[in-house]
Amino acid sequence: MYPHLLATHNALRWVFLAFLLVSLVQSYSGWFGNKSYTKQANTIKTITVSLVHLQLIVGLILYFVSPLVAGFLENVGAGMKEKDLRFFGMEHFIMMVFAVIAITIGSAKSKRQASDTAKYKTIAIWFTVALVLILLAAPSEFSPMNYRPNFRSF
Repeated sequence: MYPHLLATHNALRWVFLAFLLVSLVQSYSGWFGNKSYTKQANTIKTITVSLVHLQLIVGLILYFVSPLVAGFLENVGAGMKEKDLRFFGMEHFIMMVFAVIAITIGSAKSKRQASDTAKYKTIAIWFTVALVLILLAAPSEFSPMNYRPNFRSF
């Protein structure tokens, strides 16, 4: 079960990131271009939010079946001294939850904005905060977990 969840979480990451980037390009373009808030922009935002929530659910399940997290939770004091255990047991988890919160807040706040420019601006700011958190917390060649593969097979 663990390898399949890990591969699902990994594949979903790329789909989500693609939608997040499209949403960011649309929101910055709408904000600085003073464009009307379109149904397409709303649909992309909604898909992005749905994907991040799905990614959170898969990640939470993965968190509780992961041998790395189990090792961290068995002895948190010792786990804090090992970068792999600390990263997946605490850092990745906390920062990704904050990223999901940022995306959720940005989406909710954008709905309450009176002007189209304000909608785009709200999405742009909150989704950018989330992207920064994601880039800091995702295992990649830029993180402490640079030995992890970018793509996993099922």
